[in-house]
Amino acid sequence: IDSGLTLEYILSLLRARNPASLKVCALLRKQKPGARPVQADYVGFEIPDKFVVGYGLDYAQAYRNLPYVAVLELVDKCGPPG
Repeated sequence: IDSGLTLEYILSLLRARNPASLKVCALLRKQKPGARPVQADYVGFEIPDKFVVGYGLDYAQAYRNLPYVAVLELVDKCGPPG
């Protein structure tokens, strides 16, 4: 969970369908000031407000297939890899 905006929107769509129950599970939740107060029922890891890639998370369509999660630190601002 990053800003919580997408999750908040998805939850509103799902709640409109009146499910018998609804649970939220997140692998990562950022400790981010100003994030929406969206509650997750299950959280794998609390992480600092850093840009992470891997395990399905990408930067400019790259790094998504890494078998781990890592902090991406950009050395310069020349653009996306590749």
